[in-house]
Amino acid sequence: MGDPRKPRKKWEGPKHPWIKERLIKELELVGRYGLKNKKELWKAATLARKFRHLARSLLALPESVRAERERALLDRLYRMGLVDKNASLDDVLGLTAEHILERRLQTIVYRKGLAKTIMQARQLIVHGHIAINGRRVTSPGYLVSREEEELIDYAPGSPFKERAEASTS
Repeated sequence: MGDPRKPRKKWEGPKHPWIKERLIKELELVGRYGLKNKKELWKAATLARKFRHLARSLLALPESVRAERERALLDRLYRMGLVDKNASLDDVLGLTAEHILERRLQTIVYRKGLAKTIMQARQLIVHGHIAINGRRVTSPGYLVSREEEELIDYAPGSPFKERAEASTS
């Protein structure tokens, strides 16, 4: 089994740490998405890599087994908001870390206009001012599903919610 106090690592770092082009691209993504450190980027890259690996393994299966598993994978990714409704395995093979980063709560709060900057979005989430369906979420890395996307708003009792209601009245 394993020690419950030591959970499994959710990310894999780069194989070679000092490739200049990769370092520049990582730094640009960290800035664009307001990440705390590169580990958050590597978590997203690992998740995208796992989905691509799953799609490649489905391509190797016989057609009878492949159809139902392919549909299940595509439905799951659609619910997560990573692919469109009529997507194929080729779309899954094209997933990148940026697709995952676009679905983070921090990014969606910023895109919805609840925060002025991406870093302010992170701070609002960590300080408990953002809720999904009235339930406070304090993790900026939370992956928002399609159903939850419309339910994101300021938390009940947050001064930001009171300010927003006062300005709309």
